[in-house]
Amino acid sequence: MMLETGSTLQDYILELQSGGRISFTAEEASTALGIKHSAFQASAARLQRKRLLFNPRHGFYVIVPPQYLTWEAPPPSWYIDDLMRHEGRTYYVGLLKAAELHGATHHAVMEFQVVTDKQLSKIKAGRSFIVFYFRKTMSAVVDSLESHKTDTGSMKISSAELTALDLLRYLHVVGGVDSVATILKDLGSRLDANKLAKLAVHFERTTIQRLGYLLDRLGHSTVSEPLRNALLSKSPVPWVQLEPMDRKRPALAEPPLEKNERWRVAVHRHPEIDE
Repeated sequence: MMLETGSTLQDYILELQSGGRISFTAEEASTALGIKHSAFQASAARLQRKRLLFNPRHGFYVIVPPQYLTWEAPPPSWYIDDLMRHEGRTYYVGLLKAAELHGATHHAVMEFQVVTDKQLSKIKAGRSFIVFYFRKTMSAVVDSLESHKTDTGSMKISSAELTALDLLRYLHVVGGVDSVATILKDLGSRLDANKLAKLAVHFERTTIQRLGYLLDRLGHSTVSEPLRNALLSKSPVPWVQLEPMDRKRPALAEPPLEKNERWRVAVHRHPEIDE
């Protein structure tokens, strides 16, 4: 990038925007402007006070366009790919956000949920939060990631099959069984049965059991059949409760309403689905 001598950080930002870029690093800006890091930090701090810059991670900056000044940050989808490249982490946008992008959600998604291979603290991003969830074996699911076009480029999201499995794996952060059942009612018809079964071997047995039960209950048994074969490969198959035990609640003393032999899932309460 060619800048005139004496250009300011604000000049640099305008030049980036004219080229379609929304983010940059402190090192890039300091080099382009020919200034010391301390001088850059002082200029960046002034623009942050004016809400023209957003600094979600050390050394990484996001330009705030005029239409998002009151929000204090543009949508995370505009810069998440650049941010994770800056962090040097493999990632994908998943869970409730991915379900929304696949057209299968009935509620506004308040968190921008990202799965990555490092435990990262959440980021307050204007009116929402970017929340990170840890997955140790990202290599096992890399073939199930898709490129999703955004207003400023693209980002990686989980496939419909990976999203379905993740919703049960991270059940505690997606609103519980009722929320997942509501999503799977729509998402189930988008699932490729063979892709789902192939991917399932990288997930816990309990995740497969709960997903299989819900798919059957929601009328997607043709999708769940290959999934059951994946489950049987993990024999023996102990019983599991549809809703994981909550440490804050005592163990349920009453017998289950249903004991599903096909998936070996004990159901104390059938999920409620939002229409």
